Amino acid sequence: MAQAMYHNGNFWFDSLADIEPLQAPTAFPEQVDVAIVGAGFTGLWSAYYLKAKQPELVIGVFEANYVGFGASGRNGGWCMGTAEGISAMLESDAERSEGVTLMRAMQDTVDEVGRVCQAENIDCHYAKGGTLTIARYPHEVDAMKKAIDFKHSLGFDDDDFTWIPQEASSQRLAAEPNLGASYTKHCAAIHPGRLVRGLGERVRAKGVEIFEDTPVLRIEPGIVTTRRGQVRAGKILRATEGYTGSIAGQARTLMPLYTHMIATQPLDDDMWRDIGLARRETFDDGRHLTIYGQRTLDNRLAFGGCLEYYFGSKLLSALPQAHPNFAKVESAMKTMLPMLSNVKITHKWGGLFGVPRRGRPFVQFDRETGIGAAGGYVGEGVGASNLAARALVDLTLGRATALTELAWVRETPTTWPAEPLRWLGSRAVRLIGNQADASEAKTGRPSKWAGRVLDAVFGRAS
Repeated sequence: MAQAMYHNGNFWFDSLADIEPLQAPTAFPEQVDVAIVGAGFTGLWSAYYLKAKQPELVIGVFEANYVGFGASGRNGGWCMGTAEGISAMLESDAERSEGVTLMRAMQDTVDEVGRVCQAENIDCHYAKGGTLTIARYPHEVDAMKKAIDFKHSLGFDDDDFTWIPQEASSQRLAAEPNLGASYTKHCAAIHPGRLVRGLGERVRAKGVEIFEDTPVLRIEPGIVTTRRGQVRAGKILRATEGYTGSIAGQARTLMPLYTHMIATQPLDDDMWRDIGLARRETFDDGRHLTIYGQRTLDNRLAFGGCLEYYFGSKLLSALPQAHPNFAKVESAMKTMLPMLSNVKITHKWGGLFGVPRRGRPFVQFDRETGIGAAGGYVGEGVGASNLAARALVDLTLGRATALTELAWVRETPTTWPAEPLRWLGSRAVRLIGNQADASEAKTGRPSKWAGRVLDAVFGRAS
């Protein structure tokens, strides 16, 4: 059965009725105009927009495993109208204007993804229900209201960000506790497996060759070295996100972090009347170590959280089903939504994403070498990859546009420190985050020190 090749506990791929087997290259190319490394969202969006703007280009996509193997096929299914680092830019006097521009571009990107899916007949279960961020304690209510007022002062309005009072918020999502919610309409719930596989099918139909099971070992100006041989390329775009360290010379460019997800059995209408999410809103809350959830089209609850880093940036094809973080994620879900206490968990899986040292996405293209890259989405790449790919395509084609003026184009990721510093740092962040969340859950008040440390280093989601 073809699905067996893809099965790693991932609900999104397990729910696909038909998955074509790996597309072994029958005629490996000697030369292409553009070589794209990685067949996830960034690579496939780049191929899609390159073909739309210059159909005559010969494009080859080189993928170590299969289309959507990585974060693109395993994530929480949020196509968000924001991205990591934007809130910090809005707080900065020097970067505020660029932050507003980026936020607007990300909001538009949610609609762009929906538009392409409609135009290309990609049924990814797109539902623009927005995002609810639930306030659990009074200090979170105050912080969320203040953040909304701040965004309004920058020109956004209630149509972008608004406060939902306690009673109405509890009707939207019967979380416990629920003192109200910050809401933005700029997010769509999607089925990421259907989106990434659909994109792969569409770009193939447009003449793009995708070489699965073809790991790239090295990238040099004009040359891509794969396990199957070398390919000459006029331009090379790296779209490898959390797997970037597998390429020679890129070991410390991005830190690969794993997140854990579960999915419930399909829930009946009575249960969903108790839970809410009638518009298929995505949701999270105000804790420091993020949780996230959505209602799938087949009426499951998909829920995630708990980060993990493996010493030496070790890459795993699948997380072990017995990993204790899955039990923690299930406990968090059932504590937040106690009506799920007896519901069966049918799927457990994990995926990794790439974290740049500054915590901001980047888009790069060097005209002299012909090599470009985009990534560093810190787990928020469903929408951000589309915007980054469109900017990368314009840079690749030498076009000056509003997208090539975005702040991400000037981001240059600095390398992470050598081990054991990366591992120790990841452990410290997790320890401090757990301490902050445990303290606030116990007292209902802001953490005296742990939360402040995290907010000072990373900022707080708002």
